[in-house]
Amino acid sequence: MKPRISVITLAVENLETAVHFYRDGLGLPTEGIIGTQFENGAVAFFDLQAGLKLALWPRQSMANDSGIAVGQTDALQFSIGHNVSTRNEVDQVMRDAERAGALIVKAPQETFWGGYAGYFRDPDQHLWEVVWNPDLLPAE
Repeated sequence: MKPRISVITLAVENLETAVHFYRDGLGLPTEGIIGTQFENGAVAFFDLQAGLKLALWPRQSMANDSGIAVGQTDALQFSIGHNVSTRNEVDQVMRDAERAGALIVKAPQETFWGGYAGYFRDPDQHLWEVVWNPDLLPAE
């Protein structure tokens, strides 16, 4: 398998609320909700870095498409890491997320490995880590 992950899809309870959080709260670019003309087709795509998109899809639509019954969610199933260029950016993104409705799980602080990071959960309980790692700075 070649490493070609191009879409990360998050299941959400309320698509409009989730779009508001990511578009209006965090400032991620999107064309908004599309596919509403299809049963279980409503989805929103957000441009991340080159070749990578974040998709938001209603939980029930994902269940219908995959054939897996909706179950209880657990924020520790995975986390999404958002790498930034400076320590100050960590603080700014965390403030923006909180203003947008995120729950701050762990305030930004020094890490044991020499970085600086904090965690928040989005309105659907997905866990995000905002991190400044001096060894893995993002390309500008």
